[in-house]
Amino acid sequence: MNLWLAPVAFGWFVPGGGHFLLGRRGRGALLAISITAMFVLGLLMRGAMFKPQSGDILTILINWGGFVGDIASGFLYLLTTWLGYAQPDLPGPVHDYGTKFLVTAGLLNILAMVDAYEIAGGKKD
Repeated sequence: MNLWLAPVAFGWFVPGGGHFLLGRRGRGALLAISITAMFVLGLLMRGAMFKPQSGDILTILINWGGFVGDIASGFLYLLTTWLGYAQPDLPGPVHDYGTKFLVTAGLLNILAMVDAYEIAGGKKD
């Protein structure tokens, strides 16, 4: 088994967790706070969670891409859906920004996982 994958997997489940496993506590705390804050702000703005849908190619790309961004938040996404959060997609700038915050939190977590992978592999200090 590749030991470099443990920080990546833990980093997906707990934002910043991969960095904590690697002893990078400052960077891990910064990522954990940033990702969690973005996710919580998205929820407070009543952003919608994406669900995979079929249809034309643009609908598929938007909804699957948004879904990947949402689920990349790890336990934040899992806990939120387990608790029953299911905000419909409403018109309005606040809800739209909330949806973008939720997806961006997941995308930031993907960048954190890549960073943890590179640190674990010795490609980065």
